[in-house]
Amino acid sequence: MKAYVYVSLKKSVLDPQGKTIQSALKKMGYKGLEDVRQGKYFELTLDGGLPRNDAEAEVTRIASEILTNPVIEEFQVRLEEQP
Repeated sequence: MKAYVYVSLKKSVLDPQGKTIQSALKKMGYKGLEDVRQGKYFELTLDGGLPRNDAEAEVTRIASEILTNPVIEEFQVRLEEQP
């Protein structure tokens, strides 16, 4: 099983890197952009030793305790079965 964790700054937190990227894209001629926000992506390969619900709880715990700063960041977790 794979776990995908997407981390981004909370909407209330300024994102200077996202603003820099947005500005660069506009200068390069890309149109239609209202906002750009950057984040982090983690891919975890699970060993299959836990049932899906327990695996999701464990990945959520990892994300909240290790992968994010809960004061300024939020995250989403997605699990996917591997063939």
